[in-house]
Amino acid sequence: MLDKIKNKCKTSSLKYVYYNHIDDIPHVNWDIINPENNIFLSLDYLKTLESTLSSSIRFRYILFYDNDIPVGFAAAQLIKFNSAQLKLQEFPCCISDTIKNTLFKNLDVRVLVCGNLFSCGEHGFVYNTDYISSKTAFESLSDALREIRKSENSDKPSFILLKEFWPESFDHSDYIKEHDFREFKIDVNMVLHMHSNWHTFDDYMASMRTKFRTRVKKVFKKSENIIVKDFDAEDIEMFKNEIDNLYLSVIEKADFKIGKLNAYTFKNLKESLDQTFVFKGYFIEEKLIGFTTSFVTNDVVDANHIGIDYQYNSTHSIYQKMLYDYVDLAIHKKARELRLGRTAEIIKSCVGAKPIEMKLYVRHGNSISNTLLKPLVELISPNEYEIRNPFKLQLD
Repeated sequence: MLDKIKNKCKTSSLKYVYYNHIDDIPHVNWDIINPENNIFLSLDYLKTLESTLSSSIRFRYILFYDNDIPVGFAAAQLIKFNSAQLKLQEFPCCISDTIKNTLFKNLDVRVLVCGNLFSCGEHGFVYNTDYISSKTAFESLSDALREIRKSENSDKPSFILLKEFWPESFDHSDYIKEHDFREFKIDVNMVLHMHSNWHTFDDYMASMRTKFRTRVKKVFKKSENIIVKDFDAEDIEMFKNEIDNLYLSVIEKADFKIGKLNAYTFKNLKESLDQTFVFKGYFIEEKLIGFTTSFVTNDVVDANHIGIDYQYNSTHSIYQKMLYDYVDLAIHKKARELRLGRTAEIIKSCVGAKPIEMKLYVRHGNSISNTLLKPLVELISPNEYEIRNPFKLQLD
C-alpha cells in the first residue's frame, strides 16, 4: 500500500495519501490513529455518511505517514452552496453588511471542509503527538488540503475551511495560520458540565433554584401526554416519512443550510453504531410529533439532530422536554459533558449549559483573494447572547 504514496509534504518530512472512498482506506492504519475512538471519525460512522449522502457531497480522506508509520488522518467533504441556502438576516454569527454584499450576493461557492458538516467539534483531523508536533501536523494538513483542492479538476473549491476547535486546542490549531488561514469565531457551543452528585434526574433538579425547578415541573406537566420511545432501525424505517418531514421542519428554520441528513441515514447509523447512536421518538397518542438523536461516546453525550412538529411545541413544550430528556440521558450514561450545540443560548442555559467559544479557519484558494479575505473575516463575530444560571450554587 505504501508504494501508492506519491505526495510529500512541502513543509515537513511527512508523506500522505488521500482516498475518495472509505472502502479504499487501510482500516488498521486509520484505527491506530484513533485510540480514543472519536465516533465522528470512526470508519463505521463515515461510511454511513458516504453511502447515504454521496449524491450531494463528495468525501475525501487523508492518511499521513512518518516513514512507514501512520501518524495522522483527516476527513473532508466537498460541498457546494448558494445564497438561497442562507438567511443572512439570521446568519449564525454577526456579519456586517460589507461581507453580505461582497461575499454572499449571488453566492455560488464550493468549499473543501475539513471537519464534520453534521456535528460541532473537532471531528476533522487527528494526529499522534508521540511522533509529530502540532506545528508539523498542521503544516502537513495545510499541504494536503491545498493539494486536494488543486486536484479537483471539475468544481474546484474556492475555499478551504477547518471546523471547529475547542479553546484548549487553540494553541495547537493556530499553527495553521502560518499557512495563510484566517481564524474566526462563530456562535458558542452550549455545554452542560455534569456534576458528580447527579445520580438521578431528581438530584439534578434538587441542585436548581426554586424558579428553575418550577420551570421543569411546568414543562413536564405540559408534556405529560407525550410518550417517548427508543427507536431501533426498524422503527426508523417504519416512520421514515414522518421523520423526514419533522427534520425538514427544523432545517427550514435553520440560518445556514449546507447538507442535510434523512431517515435513511439515521437508520444506517442505528444499524452500524447500535447503542452509541440514540434515536428517541416523541408521540402524542399514535402520532409521531418529534424525535431526537444523540451520540454517546466515552464520557460525552453529543446532542445532535432533532425534528419537531411545531404546532405542538407551544402547547406541549416539546423542545424544552427534549432538552431535559438529554440531561436525563447524560445522567444515566454517567457522562462528563452534555454538548447541546449552537443556537437557543437562553433556553439551553436555563438547563444549565454554559457557552464555549469555538474557532474555525478559512483560506481562499487564490492568494490575492485570500489577502482580501483577511479584513472581511475580521468583521465576523459571534452573535450576542444572554445566559441564565439555574443552579443554587455555581457548579464546577
